[in-house]
Amino acid sequence: MSRISQLIDKVGETSTIRGWMFNRRGSKQIYFMQLRDGSGFIQGVVVKDEVDPEVWETVGRLKAESSVEVIGLIKAEPRAPTGCEILVKGVRPIHEVTGEYPIQKKEHGPDFLLDNRHLWLRSKKQWAILRVRHEVIRACREYLDGLDFIQVDAPIFTPNACEGTTTLFEVPYFELKSYLTQSGQLYNEAAAMAHGRVYCFGPAFRAEKSKTRRHLTEFWMIEPEAAFMDWEENMDVQEGMTRHVLTRVLERRRPELEILERDVTRLEKANAPFPRVSYTEAIERLKLSGRDIAWGDDFGAEDETLLGNQFDTPVFVTRYPTALKAFYLEPDPEDPKVALCNDCLAPEGYGEIIGAGQRMQSEEKLEQAIDAHQLPREAFRWYLDLRTYGTVPHSGFGMGLERVVTWICGIHHLRETIPFPRMIYRNHP
Repeated sequence: MSRISQLIDKVGETSTIRGWMFNRRGSKQIYFMQLRDGSGFIQGVVVKDEVDPEVWETVGRLKAESSVEVIGLIKAEPRAPTGCEILVKGVRPIHEVTGEYPIQKKEHGPDFLLDNRHLWLRSKKQWAILRVRHEVIRACREYLDGLDFIQVDAPIFTPNACEGTTTLFEVPYFELKSYLTQSGQLYNEAAAMAHGRVYCFGPAFRAEKSKTRRHLTEFWMIEPEAAFMDWEENMDVQEGMTRHVLTRVLERRRPELEILERDVTRLEKANAPFPRVSYTEAIERLKLSGRDIAWGDDFGAEDETLLGNQFDTPVFVTRYPTALKAFYLEPDPEDPKVALCNDCLAPEGYGEIIGAGQRMQSEEKLEQAIDAHQLPREAFRWYLDLRTYGTVPHSGFGMGLERVVTWICGIHHLRETIPFPRMIYRNHP
């Protein structure tokens, strides 16, 4: 038994594959079966005069998405994406579909496709996106493991907020107050004090009532955290990891990018040193672009798009006002109005892909910040202990997986970059 992705190495041999026939076309003398098995796609050529009548009849009656076992001669075909095709000699149905497959070649609306997400995943484009997603995950782990980070999983049930309290999902949890996690960062900080360099990778949940193309209520983040690392060295790690991801996707996922019709020259240009501009400079750039914005205002999606479009590579925007950022960020000792932090904005209008910063080191200042944000100090007692017992300079970041995949794939909405998207109006299938 062979996988379609391996057939290029079997040219001239007879092989057997198992998969699905997702399309068929032909005439009175020849059929072209479009086959997939999860690893790739290949065309099966069935010539009437070269197969048993039973095989010809079987192929002729098969409907889209019937599962089959196919045996045939592997022939080189330079025009095919896989570089080969299969000259079919035998076909054994595993399961014959009797009705019409719901997703046809005609245009379907997004609601219909999302209602049928369990089937939409089989289409070439969705197949390609999720394979790019896999490559991004693999490259992130590869890069961080190479820098001696270890994975330490953070809990999904948490007793308190990590980011804003207005975007928490409260869930029943026996007699205890509990929420779905917004981030694993606070727990990562504890793990970093034990292991030095750690990361977690898992789902995060934000009850943000946003319908934009950049938001999901459930999304995945990779969150590294490191002791004895300041915010500028942290930016070096962010840039290194992002560029490693681009390198690996360009090396290993060219066929998928071709299916997506992605302009890879844009990604190649992006794999270069990232510029760094301060929030203050970014405000001036936006004003010159015609935006009505003042120092102290937060960036909206259009602002991020305008800034990102000014560069071929991702760009770091640094030193945001402390009032705009989370309570745990270290203020700049030279200008306490701003924090030692950065966002990383993708080019081509894809917006923020990373949020990062140096964590507050002083227990006293952290207590004041918790009080200023009207958070329950007792709920953060364990977090304050990290400053009581052996506090050190430390920093970290969170990369939004779906946002990175959306940018790299060059697609409009990040709902296609997660297998089963969850949005404010959708939790099915």
